[in-house]
Amino acid sequence: MSRYPAVSLSGASVAITGAAQGIGRATAEALAARGAQVAIGDLDLALAERTAAAIGGTAHRLDVRDRDAFAAFIAAAEAAHGPLEVLVNNAGVMPNGGFLEIDDATNQLIMDVNVGGVVNGMQVALPGMLSRGRGHIVNVASLVGKFPVPGLAMYTASKFAVVGLTAATRREYADSGVSLTAILPSAVDTALASGLDMKPLPKVQPSEIADAVVASIGSRKAEIAVPRYVGALSTFMAVIPSAAEEQLRRITKDDRALRTHGGERAAYAQRIEDQSRSM
Repeated sequence: MSRYPAVSLSGASVAITGAAQGIGRATAEALAARGAQVAIGDLDLALAERTAAAIGGTAHRLDVRDRDAFAAFIAAAEAAHGPLEVLVNNAGVMPNGGFLEIDDATNQLIMDVNVGGVVNGMQVALPGMLSRGRGHIVNVASLVGKFPVPGLAMYTASKFAVVGLTAATRREYADSGVSLTAILPSAVDTALASGLDMKPLPKVQPSEIADAVVASIGSRKAEIAVPRYVGALSTFMAVIPSAAEEQLRRITKDDRALRTHGGERAAYAQRIEDQSRSM
């Protein structure tokens, strides 16, 4: 029997960051379809409002880098939908390029959004959940948090941090009734991975990540890889001799993320540059 009180999605109060599009929107759709009351948090309020209208949720402008803004988001979500039962920390950015080629502002943005945003969400949401003795937090990390990829050094560092943060806090609050799960997707077919060839990692759809988030609310597993077999692959690569790993990486040409392809990637890079300038 699980040590965690069950969360019934029918009427459950759920908050999702970066939820106007991509993985966040797919997750909002999946949870709303199961009866959850969903608060959509996103930098793009207009897009968040369209998503919320489509699923019957509420829309809120949210910059996850701002602790006060995150607190206001959770307060508004609870005012609209009741005490928070599930938080999905999904917002993230993924610039690519050589480690010495990416500027300091972009590197800081990666850490502020991908790590700081998760920390902010957890520190805002956990006290209420702990006081009620129930709740679930899902941190959308990445397979690169266990399987590093050249060309994504700082992104990899940020996702390693999220994997470790989730594992440590899960143990810390193991007897509180509040659970934490890290979702480890492979390359996802969203704007974050646009124009990138991430082979040998398979590309998956946002709906598959959404399904994993939904499944975590029932299973309360510590980690869920998407697709599941890539979790076994990362474990295998961690235990084989380093020379064998290097040979496999050369054969599969795992440095593809060092290169950018197509105008869609350029458009994404421009959006990231604009965000880094707004800090």
